[in-house]
This record gives sequence, structure tokens and C-alpha cells, in this order.
Amino acid sequence: MTGSGGGQTIDSMVTTDLLEHELLRGGHRITEPRRRLLSSIQAMGDHFTAEGLAAASPGVGRATVFRTLKLLQEVEAVCQVVLDDGTLQYRLTPNNAGHHHHIVCSRCGAVNDFASCDIQGLLAELARRTGYDIETHRLEVYGRCSECREELGRA
Repeated sequence: MTGSGGGQTIDSMVTTDLLEHELLRGGHRITEPRRRLLSSIQAMGDHFTAEGLAAASPGVGRATVFRTLKLLQEVEAVCQVVLDDGTLQYRLTPNNAGHHHHIVCSRCGAVNDFASCDIQGLLAELARRTGYDIETHRLEVYGRCSECREELGRA
């Protein structure tokens, strides 16, 4: 699966009906404001911010935007991406993505997902050394995508 760095985008695979289904499956109601948010999410595509979603959904309160985004994360229909500059964005998650991580272009903001994550040994050692019961983790990798490297090489 690829993000905005090229290839097939997630928004072409996720429909408003599918997002509604995920919320219902998680035991959440589909209200009219949520339906408008889901429609806006699908129209916005692969990357969006909470602020952009609020602006694209007139008449829906900001609290509803943030609560709905939290619910969509809980049912794994969207995920958060922290860009290199600290900006928080959201992405649609395909049905079978499961736990995954992001590689983010620090120049253009393209995001790609990857699932290979051989850090279980590191997490076990970290838990042992700190006494924490590690419940989850998030890994964001930053660099320059091939398109930006090519552009910089031509400049």
C-alpha cells in the first residue's frame, strides 16, 4: 500500500459506507453530523487534518470532529501521522492494515505505510529495564522520498 508518494491511494479503497460499518461494528451510532464528517473524510482523501475536516464540514462542531476522529482511530479506520514539523495529520486505513508504521518525506510530506517492524526484542528489553508494561508503540521514520531526491539533484 502506498500513500501520497505515488501509486494507489487509500481513499480509493475506503468508502463512506465502509467507515460507517466500522463505527457500527465498534458499537457507535451513526448520527447525521458523523455521516457528514465521514463524507468529508472520503472527499478529502489520503491526508487530512482535524482543522481541515472541520472546515470541510460546516455545521459540525469541533468537539464532534475530534470525538469522531478518536472513535475512528479506536476502530482502526484512520490513523494519525506526525509529520517532520510536528503537524498532526490523519490517514484512512485500509481494512486489513493492522498495526503499521509510517515513513514520511520531510520535504513534500508524502507518507507511506510499512508493517515490517522487527523491534519486539527492543520493546521487551525496554520493558525489562524500565519496568513498564508496554501496551503499544508508534514509529514514524523521516527522510526524503525518491521524487524529492531527484528534484534536489536537478536543482
